[in-house]
Amino acid sequence: MNIQLLRRPIAEVRSQWLVVGLFEDETGSPHGACLMGLEDTVRRLVADRDASGSLGELSVVHNPSGLEAASALLVGLGPRKRFDAGAALTAGVAATKRLAARARETVAFVLPPSDDPAGTASAIVEGTMVGTRSPALHRSEPNRHAFGTFSLVTEEVPVSQADALETAIKRGKIVGEAVNLARDLGNTPPAEKPPRQLAERIRLVAEDAGLAVEVWDAARIQQERFGGLMGVAAGSEEQPRFVILRHARGGDRPTTALVGKGVTFDSGGLSIKPSASMEDMKADMTGAAVVAAAMQAAARLQLPLNLVGYLALTENMTGGRAMKLGDVLTHRNGKTVEVLNTDAEGRLILADALSFAVENRPDRLIDLATLTGACMVALGTRIAGLFGNDDAFCAEFLDTARQTGERAWRMPLDDEFKDALKSNVADLKNVGGKWG
Repeated sequence: MNIQLLRRPIAEVRSQWLVVGLFEDETGSPHGACLMGLEDTVRRLVADRDASGSLGELSVVHNPSGLEAASALLVGLGPRKRFDAGAALTAGVAATKRLAARARETVAFVLPPSDDPAGTASAIVEGTMVGTRSPALHRSEPNRHAFGTFSLVTEEVPVSQADALETAIKRGKIVGEAVNLARDLGNTPPAEKPPRQLAERIRLVAEDAGLAVEVWDAARIQQERFGGLMGVAAGSEEQPRFVILRHARGGDRPTTALVGKGVTFDSGGLSIKPSASMEDMKADMTGAAVVAAAMQAAARLQLPLNLVGYLALTENMTGGRAMKLGDVLTHRNGKTVEVLNTDAEGRLILADALSFAVENRPDRLIDLATLTGACMVALGTRIAGLFGNDDAFCAEFLDTARQTGERAWRMPLDDEFKDALKSNVADLKNVGGKWG
């Protein structure tokens, strides 16, 4: 998909579709005098309650008055005072999904007014990339189509601002492609991504982006004393893999480690899941997918950072050699863990990856996992739970998440929780009970 910045009076934009944002508390003429021809239409839509400007709401206007575009799509931006990168991303995804249902040669999106035009531009482009990509990877006919040309439209602006918008568009495209990579990996059927195949796919993507890659097979994993990873993998005919990705463009700057859970299919092991709970377990490796995608984006953006990614990849199956309740595993750091629920496997493979990462003394460490449904019970399906031992880092992380349109909420890490993890036969047990 060709993506470009178009500096032209909005009324003169020739396109099959022109996407125009509508703020919830400003439902007159969108974008002021430049689109006065739409004013009467918008007022009628609002009066008939067919448009309100609520975030992600869509209204179609064919043959819009005063515009060269064949059709206009009004997309709600929510209240102006709450408009940020997250709202821009949501609007971009909503509008794009509506238009991507059919092949379109030209789509233009009017850049909404904001305090951060570059950030808004990047978020809209990212949303467009995401909105044109469907999870239906195996449909005989695609149900979403990338546009021939997508234009982000703004009136004439100074050269310096235009350069910043061009840079933001490039960033948004790279980030959007990384998001789609993570989603594609998550949506790939489990038979097509056992650990060896997933590791190879990630290796090719990483090398193409310029990352250094190291892949360990089962023998190396055993040699490195990853007892948790080997224990979870024992029930599967597919052997585990451990992938290390490196991006070193930060010179003397601190190093951040990213650790990702990569269970390519989770049956629950001998603590087997109900069938309905297994349907989405092909996506239990999205922590690892996000690490791979983030590392790819950092490399393509040539960010001046030092990043190391650690990806633990395995299946959790019910074969004759599967770990049993009461088994004790010895992890990389020598700690022993009594297994009392084989469906609490993510923490077992992450313990090894985290131990190894810590040995390499990163300045900061971020662990990404689809770890437990209890977090969804607490926070719902759209908000991530954040656990951390550094208040300043957590505050910085949450602020960055807000700026980029992500949603997270800090959860408690209290010493009293440790008591629930004490085992009678080992250092720890892998479940701590229902509460907390």
